[in-house]
Amino acid sequence: MRELQYPERPEKQPDRAIFDKKPGRFDSELGLWLTHDPAIYQDDRTGMYYIYSTDAICQKSADLIHWSMVGQIVEAPPKESQEWVGGKAIWAPDIVKVGGEYRLYCSNSSWGVRKSCIFLAVSDNPEGPFIPRGCVLKTHDEMPVNAIDANIITDAKTDEQYMVYGSFWGGCYVLKLDRETGLAADDGIGQCLARRPAWTSGAIEGPYMIYNPDTEYYYLFVSYGSLKTDYQIRVGRSKNITGPFLDYNGRDMTDISDEDGSLGLMQLCGYQWNEGIPHMAPGHNSVLHNKDDEWFIVCHIRQKNFFPEGYLEPSTMQVRKVYWTENGWPVAAAQPYTGEIPQDIPQEALFGTYERITLVSALPQGIQTAVPMKLGENGYYECCSIQGTWEYADRKLTIHYGPHTEEAFVSAVWDVECDRPTIAICGLSNKGVPFWAKKRT
Repeated sequence: MRELQYPERPEKQPDRAIFDKKPGRFDSELGLWLTHDPAIYQDDRTGMYYIYSTDAICQKSADLIHWSMVGQIVEAPPKESQEWVGGKAIWAPDIVKVGGEYRLYCSNSSWGVRKSCIFLAVSDNPEGPFIPRGCVLKTHDEMPVNAIDANIITDAKTDEQYMVYGSFWGGCYVLKLDRETGLAADDGIGQCLARRPAWTSGAIEGPYMIYNPDTEYYYLFVSYGSLKTDYQIRVGRSKNITGPFLDYNGRDMTDISDEDGSLGLMQLCGYQWNEGIPHMAPGHNSVLHNKDDEWFIVCHIRQKNFFPEGYLEPSTMQVRKVYWTENGWPVAAAQPYTGEIPQDIPQEALFGTYERITLVSALPQGIQTAVPMKLGENGYYECCSIQGTWEYADRKLTIHYGPHTEEAFVSAVWDVECDRPTIAICGLSNKGVPFWAKKRT
């Protein structure tokens, strides 16, 4: 059998014991700990990758694996914003480059209120410093939406720019921008793109929109739930920036009659493999389409039941590759990215037993655990009591059982839980349910 090219063993994230040392907020010893609301960006001049996160923190990387701290790149919100909000907190930046100007859209807010502001800061360098230019949008408690979590998207046909934003209450919205100034082009709050039913506390935030030129769809990623417990990432798509955005089953992402909480195609939720630390509450994601035509999803995530003294539930960051199904839906990789490459994997390398996690939507959204799965040499498929068949061609795995068909992608990865190379699979069923698997033997 042809030898596979596995990624090298990655540097390990600092152990949770690092918090016993009480490092500073910007201490390089923390690694990716405390990275929250990460927005990914690749600079067109240098090819360097950047992450912009809450507290206006910037980190950079040449390979999406090894990250170094740049530091805080915005000193404070503009005076107008501080006076409106009554504080200096900076949340969830997002960046876009217009001409030679780097524009950073930041939120100034406080917990649990709608008196918030999205402001614009600019620089001639992706590492800053960024100087505040002005307020893009201000909201108050009588409005149906909160001015936080900005993301900028450019219309592929008209080159017009829009800001997607919002949180809880009335949902996530889109507002047109003035491309010259970077500020709002229209009065008002724009129009709603996605909502949650009232019985869920309206828990939706962190919208992020991308355009895939191959499918000619815009994809709207949103985070459902509480960032402390059941955070999860869902997606809908539309031919237009202003919607409507529909999920895998054709339901509008603004539909508040979502009785079973299944609206939106699941991308990531809490999960636990048979070995390693369980993870919970992945959310507030961003998506990257890099110069090499690769796709990645980036989010913050928490280790289950980890509450060090002096810290709120500390998040870390994960980067995963994204694959696209034949009918144009994104699927997140089963393992965090460590440098895996596209390659022809022989069919015989797939034979064996696996762990499988099905990312099914649930009420509430808990941590999905692994079950045994088998790919037999004669095309026999087994997962617990389920029996079926599988076939493999052109780097695609297809699984059939009963009325179900699953399209999947195979890669040679580094198993971060077991600290060894293995084969990983990520896929999507014809019912719109994603799954992950990784080989055991």
